[in-house]
Amino acid sequence: MAGIPFVKSVSFDYGRPDRLSPLIRRVICENPGPFTYTGSGTYIVGRDGGPVAVIDPGPDHPPHLDALVAAIDREPVSHVLITHTHKDHCGGARTFAARFGAPIFGAGPHPSAETGYGAPALEEGADLGFRADRVLADGAIVSGPGWTIETVATPGHLANHLCFALREEKALFTGDHIMGWSTTVVAPPEGDMGDYLESLDKLLARDDVRYFPTHGAPIDRPRPFVRAIKTHRLMRDGQILEQLRKGKTGVPAIVAAVYADIDKRLHGAAALNVLAHLIRLVRTGAVACDGPPTLDARYRALQ
Repeated sequence: MAGIPFVKSVSFDYGRPDRLSPLIRRVICENPGPFTYTGSGTYIVGRDGGPVAVIDPGPDHPPHLDALVAAIDREPVSHVLITHTHKDHCGGARTFAARFGAPIFGAGPHPSAETGYGAPALEEGADLGFRADRVLADGAIVSGPGWTIETVATPGHLANHLCFALREEKALFTGDHIMGWSTTVVAPPEGDMGDYLESLDKLLARDDVRYFPTHGAPIDRPRPFVRAIKTHRLMRDGQILEQLRKGKTGVPAIVAAVYADIDKRLHGAAALNVLAHLIRLVRTGAVACDGPPTLDARYRALQ
């Protein structure tokens, strides 16, 4: 993916709290994989002694939850914040929150899983039972001693995806919306490519100076990074249209041509990305299909 300045190196030990800034610590869960990279990073925001906010406690993984408790020590936890309802972000949230008597804020329930697109579930999985104690709307503020966090709604990866902006450091916790090591999977029906591109534009209008994704290393110079991600997505539109013009009318054939250079284990996720692009291109009138847009439909370029 030429042109995207990916950050592949992450310095950490599993379970070790790392100080990333005056207000931010991170503990990474030992759940590496093709969608989680080195694992899910949980962020502790606040000054030593607390109260602190904890962002994305991660999966239901007892060693990670124990490591978080040890890292926080006796600091009170005032907020548990959730970016979205994939299990690698929130599966352990209720257990963690109960250990501190803390309320859970953030993402709404997982989007209803319509089956019309014929899209399989991602490996990371949805937490269909997740419920926040308080759902945060775009622009909502939570705060503690010396820190203020603003909610930034960023639908796309999921309809309920949120980022969280730490005003004191102009830092943005980006969940899976922006990841330093890879592009984000946008998987219909819960994910929407049109929404994703609009959310990228929303971030480009902000003045954040550093991003902290749930997976991977922090991202410095975020605006050029986001611009590169948007350029890449629009380039994918062009590649898909080119393959349609060449007579490749189905998603599998397009994936084989456009994603020939990636690990075949990721072709399922790539197919969902292609489908998300096709759904958007059908909406904009650039592409037609022989019925509802699904993984099995036949498509043709109109432009």
